[in-house]
Amino acid sequence: MNRRSLLAGVGGLLAAGGVASSGLLAAPAAAAEPADVTARPERDGRVEALLKKMTPAEKLGQLQLLGNEADARTALATGQLGGVFSVVGAAKLNALQHIAVERTRLRIPLIFGLDVIHGYTTNFPIPLAQGSSFDPAVAGADASVSAKEARRSGIHWTYAPMMDVTHEPRWGRIAEGYGEDPYLATKLAVSKVRGYQGDDYSSPDRLAACAKHFVAYGGAEGGRDYNTVDVSLQRLHNFYLPPFKASVEAGVATVMASFNTISGVPAHGNGYVLHDVLKGAYGFRGFVVSDYTGVQELILHGLAGDGADAAAAALPAGVDMEMVSTNYVQYGQQLLAQRRITNDQIDDAVRRILLVKFKLGLFDHPYVDEAGEVKAPSPAALAQARQAAGRSMVLLKNDGPVLPLAKTVRSVAVVGPLGTATYDLNGTWSGLGTGAATTPPVTVVDGIKAAAPGATVTYSAGCTVDGADTSGFAAAQQAARAADVTVVVVGETAAMSGEAAARSNIDLPGVQQQLVAAIKETGKPFVVVLVNGRPLTIPYLHDNAPAILEAWAPGVQGGNAIADVLFGTVNPGGKLPVSFPRAVGQIPIYYNHENTGRPADPANKYTSKYLDLESGPLFEFGFGLSYTTFRIDGLRLSDTRMPSRGGRIQVSAKVTNTGGRAGDEVVQLYLRDPVATIVQPVRRLRGFQRVTLAAGASTTVTFTLTPDDVGFYDNAAKFRVEPGKIEVYVGNSSAATLTSSFTVT
Repeated sequence: MNRRSLLAGVGGLLAAGGVASSGLLAAPAAAAEPADVTARPERDGRVEALLKKMTPAEKLGQLQLLGNEADARTALATGQLGGVFSVVGAAKLNALQHIAVERTRLRIPLIFGLDVIHGYTTNFPIPLAQGSSFDPAVAGADASVSAKEARRSGIHWTYAPMMDVTHEPRWGRIAEGYGEDPYLATKLAVSKVRGYQGDDYSSPDRLAACAKHFVAYGGAEGGRDYNTVDVSLQRLHNFYLPPFKASVEAGVATVMASFNTISGVPAHGNGYVLHDVLKGAYGFRGFVVSDYTGVQELILHGLAGDGADAAAAALPAGVDMEMVSTNYVQYGQQLLAQRRITNDQIDDAVRRILLVKFKLGLFDHPYVDEAGEVKAPSPAALAQARQAAGRSMVLLKNDGPVLPLAKTVRSVAVVGPLGTATYDLNGTWSGLGTGAATTPPVTVVDGIKAAAPGATVTYSAGCTVDGADTSGFAAAQQAARAADVTVVVVGETAAMSGEAAARSNIDLPGVQQQLVAAIKETGKPFVVVLVNGRPLTIPYLHDNAPAILEAWAPGVQGGNAIADVLFGTVNPGGKLPVSFPRAVGQIPIYYNHENTGRPADPANKYTSKYLDLESGPLFEFGFGLSYTTFRIDGLRLSDTRMPSRGGRIQVSAKVTNTGGRAGDEVVQLYLRDPVATIVQPVRRLRGFQRVTLAAGASTTVTFTLTPDDVGFYDNAAKFRVEPGKIEVYVGNSSAATLTSSFTVT
C-alpha cells in the first residue's frame, strides 16, 4: 500500500468509527478517562433550525477562519466564511459584518477574533509576570479591562489565555504563560477565563475566551517553537492538562489546538487529546479552532499526504474551525463523497460554532457602535495596569539593603539600553489593539523623575541590548560616579521572547553583563532592574549586584511601576513562577521534579549532578524578597488521617510581619507523596495565599486539602488516590522547611 493509500485508509477508519483515537492517530481509547462519546454541544432550537437550512457548502464555510480583509471578502462572496481574525478597527469589522449579515443567503454573522494576550489598548504585564503576582485577581483584572476595550472596538473573541505549563526557559512562549507549575497556572488561567467572559459573554464588555494551546506545547524539545513533544500519559494528565480541565469546568467558550506533536501524533490530528479527553472526558461543548495553518501543517508533520488527507485527519479528530488554510472548504464535499468524513462530524462542528455565535449575541447585535471604539487607555485602566505591574515584580536580592531608595535622593543615574525603552516594556504580543501603538509605555527614566521630583536624573545607555560595542561604557561610568545611586536597566527586547523567539543562550544578551561590571567598578551604590520575558542565567548579577529587581515586561505603566517599587511606594511581594537556572546546560531544571535513585549529593560522585556546576537553581520557584521580613510558624493539621473518599484536612499556619514596614507575603503549601505506584514529584504546590500585613502584625492562613490534592493520574490516565503517608510543607518558596504529615486511608 502506498503512502497516500495508507493515509486514505486512516481517514476512512476515522470516518467509519467516528472516534479519531480508534485509528492510527492516537493512544487507544481504553487509556482515556472514562468516556465513550463526544460531548454534544447544547441543543439550541435556533441552531437546529438554522442547520436544517444550510447546504453542505454553507456548513463547511462556517468552519473557515481567515486572517485578512481581502480573503474574507472573497470568501463572503460565496457565503463560505465563519470568522475573521487580526483585522482591527470598528469600521473595518462592521463593513465585513454588513456583507455577512446583509448579502449572504442565511445572514449568519461572522465572529471576529484577535490575540488579546495581556491587553487590547491598555497593556498589562506579560502573563509570566502576572504569574509572579501569585494573585489570580491580577490576571482577572487584565482580562476584564482587555475584554471591555476589545469588545467595544468590535472584537468578540480572544485567543487567550495561554495556559501551557513549561520547564523550558529557552522557549520564547514561556512569556505568554504562567510558568512551571500546573496548580499556579490553573488558578490564574481560570481567573482570566472568568475575567474575559464574565457570567454572560454576550455582554458588550466581555469576550469569548480560548484556552490554548491544547496540549503539551510547553514540552517542545530544546525549547524550539513548534517542535516535537514526547510525553507519557501520566505526565500529560498530571502536568499539562490540569489548567485546561479547570478552564472547561469554568465554561471556556473555545479551545485552540497546539502546533506540536504529542508522542508522535500532531495535536491537530490527535483524536485522543481532542476527542476522547477534551470533548469526551471533560465534556467540552464549545468549539476547537486550529492554530495558524495548523491543519495544513499535518502535511509537513508527515501525518497527511495532501490537503484532503489533512482535512480527513483533523475534522474527525476534533478540530472544528480551520484557521488560514482552506482544506475543509476545499476538500470537504469530496471527502464526504468518499466517506472519509461524515455529515455528523460536520454538523457537530457547525453546531459548536453557531452556538458560540448565539451565546455572543451576534445574531441579535452583529454590529459594534463605532463611536464607542476604545483608542486610548482610560485613567482607571492605567491605574489597574500600574497596580498589576507592581504586584508582579520580584525582588531577587537586596544587600545592604540598597532598596528602597529614598525619595529625597539628590541624584540618580539611569544606565542601560532599556532605561528609555518604551514598547520593549510591553513585551511580546502587544500593540495589536487600536490605540496600543499610539500609547507608549512610561519609561524607567520618566518613572524615576516622577517618583523623585527633587532629584537630578541623568541617563546613559552604555550599550545596546544585543550589540558588542562597549564605547558607551565610559560615559555610563561617569554618570554613575556623579550620582548618589545608579539604576541599571538591562534585559531583553520584546522581540526576544514570544512566538518564534527561542534562545539557545539565555544569558544577558550582548555586552550588558560587562556594562554591569563597569558600573560595579565605580564603587558607587547601584541596583539592577531586569526587563525580560523569560528566566535568564544571571550568576554574575547574583554574585556582584547589590540589588536585583525582576520587573519582567511590565506593560504600559512599566516605568511608573518600577519606580513605585524602587522608592518603596510599593513593597515588592511577587514570587518566581519559574526556576532560574545557573547555566543553560542545567536546563530543564524545575522544582516539581521526580527523585532519582541517586539524588544529588556533593560528597558522592556517583549521584545525579554536574561535575562543574552547583546543584539546584540559582533562584527557586516561589522565591521572592521584601523590604520587610516575615516568619511562618505554628503549622497545624486538623487531622492526621484523610479518608480517600470525601476526606478533608485543614492546614493552617501563622504568618507574622517581623520587620518595620507593611508588606506582602505569599504563604505556599506543598505536598509530597513519598511512596506511590507512579513516582511522584518531590513537591507539588497545592495552595497559596498572598497576604498583606502591617509591621508587627500576624494572621493565620488556612488551606483545605481533599483527595483531589493528593491523587494523581497513572499510566492508563486513571486518577488514583492511594493510601499512605503524605508530607506537608509550608513556607515562602518551594524550599519551605516547615513540615508535618498525614495519612490517606
